[in-house]
Formats: sequence, structure tokens, C-alpha cells
Amino acid sequence: MGSGEWCLQKRESFRSDSFSGNDNVPETGCLSIIVLGASGDLAKKKTFPALFHLYCQGFLPPEEVHIFGYARTKISDDELRNRIRGYLVSDRSSSPSEDVSKFLQLIKYVSGSYDGAEGFQLLDKNIAEHEFSKSSQEGSSRRLFYLALPPSVYPSVCKMIRQYCMNKSDLGGWTRIVVEKPFGKDLESAEQLSSQIGELFDEPQIYRIDHYLGKELVQNLLVLRFANRFFLPLWNRDNIDNVQIVFREDFGTDGRGGYFDEYGIIRDIIQNHLLQVLCLVAMEKPVSLKPEHIRDEKVKVLQSVLPIKDDEVVLGQYEGYRDDPTVPDHSNTPTFASVILRIHNERWEGVPFIMKAGKALNSRKAEIRVQFKDVPGDIFRCQKQGRNEFVIRLQPSEAMYMKLTVKQPGLEMSTVQSELDLSYRQRYQGVTIPEAYERLILDTIRGDQQHFVRRDELKAAWEIFTPLLHRIDNGEMKPIPYKPGSRGPAEADELSAKAGYVQTHGYIWIPPTL
Repeated sequence: MGSGEWCLQKRESFRSDSFSGNDNVPETGCLSIIVLGASGDLAKKKTFPALFHLYCQGFLPPEEVHIFGYARTKISDDELRNRIRGYLVSDRSSSPSEDVSKFLQLIKYVSGSYDGAEGFQLLDKNIAEHEFSKSSQEGSSRRLFYLALPPSVYPSVCKMIRQYCMNKSDLGGWTRIVVEKPFGKDLESAEQLSSQIGELFDEPQIYRIDHYLGKELVQNLLVLRFANRFFLPLWNRDNIDNVQIVFREDFGTDGRGGYFDEYGIIRDIIQNHLLQVLCLVAMEKPVSLKPEHIRDEKVKVLQSVLPIKDDEVVLGQYEGYRDDPTVPDHSNTPTFASVILRIHNERWEGVPFIMKAGKALNSRKAEIRVQFKDVPGDIFRCQKQGRNEFVIRLQPSEAMYMKLTVKQPGLEMSTVQSELDLSYRQRYQGVTIPEAYERLILDTIRGDQQHFVRRDELKAAWEIFTPLLHRIDNGEMKPIPYKPGSRGPAEADELSAKAGYVQTHGYIWIPPTL
């Protein structure tokens, strides 16, 4: 297939997927993507590069799509283009420099405040001019607003969009908004934010983005669990002893200390990213792959989580964290946390889910580690070598491997730990794994909310963690100091062992080389 045919096929896919489950939808009009907060770090490092990757693959055809940047900063179109140019790198383009130039020409910049009518009226005027130039029939054009902004301005921005930038949708057009985490700081603030946005937009118009749900291995979880027969009888409390969901970074707050100190590691990582992964690991099989059926099952998991016990929490703060001039001298904010969640239902009763996240640790990785129970009647006396584990490495070096005991090659009947390994870099050579943001933005254009957080799901997540967070905020629980470059507080390993996790000694998984 030639490159022109491939692009055409992609564009047909783009058009046909713009609406789900409705065969009578008329031909849709042009698409306007509006990035609010266009001059900020998130936009230039994540949002615009994701749009560029979609453009290079033919998902944003230039004859249909225009991109608008909106922010308070007073700069020209060319100044914005120059700011983001250095972040537009793609290995999916046959002529990168030419594609960069063509993509940048799709971007127009509008300056204005986030709470004033004048800027949004000007934005609406620019969008309308684009729609008119593409001869879009009124009511058929599509507008996607991406809020790469702090949550504090969500209500005012959404109000301005509602009042001045909505388009008619009687001929298949739509207006959708994408909002970034954090969605509040606790249950009360999250519910207040949800109510303010919910008064302006319907739930099908709101896309609460959690980029972990766009990761390749996270998206593989439902397929692994429900498309493979041998997992079905094993995936329960009869066979699984414990589950660890781990996020580790080998660097500190790196200039984000002031921002991070407002939230801490639980709000920043565990309450959203890791909890979303837990839902996919623990949920029951949905009725179908329809977004609402999947999200229904995730909510059931969250509603089954028991209140967190203080003696099943370890908090840490790395030494030197308070040296950051933007961090208060007596900050109680944890940079590390290990929390045990327990799910009160038939499948998971008695199985601890160990949620662990930290900064300034000795490695960088995110993984799910499912540890199985000991083999009864161990005739090989090999229990000390370690248990069977199924590990899904989310990042870096995406992989999944089953850790198991095998015979040591040779004349003696001795055993050793080894693995069945599916490492993506080796197995799928030449295949580029999409970035989470590009996948999720494409889902938004297509109207697929499967990988986005629903309002009741968000509420249930905050209900789990809010009591613990308030105890930390009130100084009732103190973080334990730990050295940068370590595993974190030793008490965290003791907590995991107490919960039943058995660490394997003498075995290290090494990603295979090509």
C-alpha cells in the first residue's frame, strides 16, 4: 500500500469513528481543536506533540482540522509555533521537517483572559471563520476544548465556553471538553468541581483524562484477563496471595516542589493513576466493551474497597525535599506512600492490594505484580526460591512476564527461578507504541469515553482516600525520612511482608536485548 492510500485509509477511519453506534449520523463537518493554556508546559510537552503524532498518522487531515491555542500570554501565531517546534519529534513521518512545518501552519493563537467575555468572543469568531472557510454546514462542525490548565480556573473557563463558544449540534456536530487531573483535593472539592462543570455540560461531553488509562499495557489488561482461558480460574483469592501496584521515580520534585507540596504523592499518583489500574485488575467481566458497561464494573470495585487502616499505611519524605525554596520548612507532605487496600467481595476477600508510589527512589518503573500462593505439598523444597508471579511492566521497557520455577539445566535435579517473557521491544520490533495522550485525544474525537473517568467513579475514588488525606493534612500522620536513591522507608517493606508479600532473593528480571 502506498503512503497516499494509507493516509486515505486513516482519514476514512477518522471520519467513520467520529461517532459510535449511530448509523444515521450525517457527514460531520470540520474539527476545531482548542488548546487552552497553550503557552504552558503541559501543552508544549504533551498536548501539541500528541496532536502532531496524530497528524503524521493521518488522523488529523489538514482539510478538516484546525488547531487553536488560547492563553493569557500576548504572543503571535509564529511565536507560539516556535515555542512548540522543538517538541515535535516523530518517528512515524517519512519527511519530519516538512510535516512539522505543515502541522504548525494549522495552529492559530488567540490571547485572552480565562474569565472575560472578550477573549472567548474573539476565540469563537476565529473558530467560526475556520468553519466557514471549510464550508461546514451549520450544526455539523465539531469543537474539542482541551483544558491544559490548573483546576482552579476550570469553572470560569467552562462558563465562558458555554456562554460564547458552543456550536449547534443538530446535524451531528458536538462540543466536548477535556479536563486534566487533579480533579479536586478531596471529596468535597471534587464534588464541588464536578457540580460546577456538570451545570454547564452533560456527562457525555466531559472527558476527565487520566493518561495512565492510555498506556499500552494498561489497555491490555482487559484483553489479558477476559480473552485468555487460563487466567479465568486463577484470578481470585483462592490462588492469588497479594497484588502490588507500584510507581517509582528516581528523581525528586525537580522545581515542582511548590506545586507538589499542595498535593503530595497520594493525590498526585495513588488516588488516580494507581487506583485506575487497580480497577482494571480487580473488576468483573463487563457485559460488553461499551464504555458505560466497563465503567459500571470499575465503580463497583471502588465501592467495595474497605476504609483504610492507619496501621496499613507507611508515609515517607526524602531527605532534602524541604531544601527546595518553594517548599515550607515544616512540610508534612509525603513524597512516598505505601497503602494497603482491601476489597470486600467474593473474588478478592482477604487479598491485600499494596499500592506503592514514591519519588527520589533507586529506580524508575511502574508495574503490576500479582503474586500467587505457595504450591501445596512442595516436593522440590523450592519455596525459598520464590513464588510464582505475573508481572506487567507498564514503563519503561514495556513487558509482561510470568515468573516460575523450572529445572536447572544439567545432570542434577535442582530448581531455579526463570520466566516466560513477552517484552514488547523484542516481540514487536518496528512497531511504535503510541503515547498515552495521542491515544486518549483520538478517543475524545471519536466519542469513546471508555478510558476516561466518570463522575461517580471520581466520587468513589475520593471517598476511599479523603479520610486518610485529612489525617495527613492535620498532622496526625507523619512521613518517615528516607535517603534519596534508596528503596524508601524500610517500614514499607515490613508492611508488605506483614501483608503477605514474599520477596524473591537471587532473581532479577533482565529485559531481553534485540
